[in-house]
Amino acid sequence: MTRIVVVDDHPLMRKGLVMSLEAESDLHVVAQASNAEDAIGLIETENPDLVVVDISLPGMSGLELIKQIHAIRPNMKTLVASRHDEALYAERAIRAGAKGYVMKLEAPDVMIKAVRRVMNGGIYVSDKINERLLMGIASGHEMLSQSPLDVLSDRELEVFELTGKGFGTRDIAERLHLSVKTVESYRARIKTKLNLSNAAELMQHAVQWVEGEKSD
Repeated sequence: MTRIVVVDDHPLMRKGLVMSLEAESDLHVVAQASNAEDAIGLIETENPDLVVVDISLPGMSGLELIKQIHAIRPNMKTLVASRHDEALYAERAIRAGAKGYVMKLEAPDVMIKAVRRVMNGGIYVSDKINERLLMGIASGHEMLSQSPLDVLSDRELEVFELTGKGFGTRDIAERLHLSVKTVESYRARIKTKLNLSNAAELMQHAVQWVEGEKSD
């Protein structure tokens, strides 16, 4: 029996995911959490075989949580289930230590397939992302190619992505459970790190990046 902890701050999404997992006779969700801090406590007490993590969580992000999990439980398997575009985040999630990435829009059987592959010692990503990783190896580059945007933190990348998708500061604050002031601080840091002089340049750069990553 594979024991699983699910971490997702959207109650309906979490409920649907848990139902899909529990429908399998060999999978059992032993605990659920809506934020990273609670998840760490549950992982300590439940010691699951697998943790399924969303990227966007209040407070500590899902990617930071994955790093924390591997700091305290180096052999524990983690799998990302997120609404964020895989083309933008899959490589970063795997660098953080995740063993797979599934988008929430996928059918339930895709999630089950990903869980089984991860539990069998493999890595699960879509064929498109897998091809990108293999092309990197074939061309002699590192397995996970370094993007110029690797200078951004995980939370900064989320703000940058949402900016590129046309969301304003207040909308981003609501989606990421942050204050408007905090989002403005992230935007300021992004401009500094990417050497952008104003909000218009930030928007243009973000839009180009989002569209470019999706079309790769």
